[in-house]
Amino acid sequence: MIKFTVHFCVAVVILFVGVLLGMQQANKGLKQMKGYDDPSFQEVIRFSEDDKGEIAASIMGNTIKGEDLEEKKKKLEEMKTFNLFSELGKQLADGVRSGIKQLLNIADRLFHDNQ
Repeated sequence: MIKFTVHFCVAVVILFVGVLLGMQQANKGLKQMKGYDDPSFQEVIRFSEDDKGEIAASIMGNTIKGEDLEEKKKKLEEMKTFNLFSELGKQLADGVRSGIKQLLNIADRLFHDNQ
């Protein structure tokens, strides 16, 4: 019995040390994957302000100005695109709503007629 207990305790200690070493390796891998100590990575997003006070953003090296965003927003508003699935969803919801109302009205009439 004592021999089994000693073997069991040794096995538990070996497995525990293995888990700690694995966690350390995983931590190193995550830091490398995120690029913490890697100077070769460039900034993903960079904001800068001009002399005029205009804010420009640079995303992965592509410069975007606030004026560009406003123009795109206006274009999207002008387009008023038609979304088929949205319209079908609205019609289906309206149909289900009116069907449920009709069923409730019929059930209400039947219930009040029986009393």
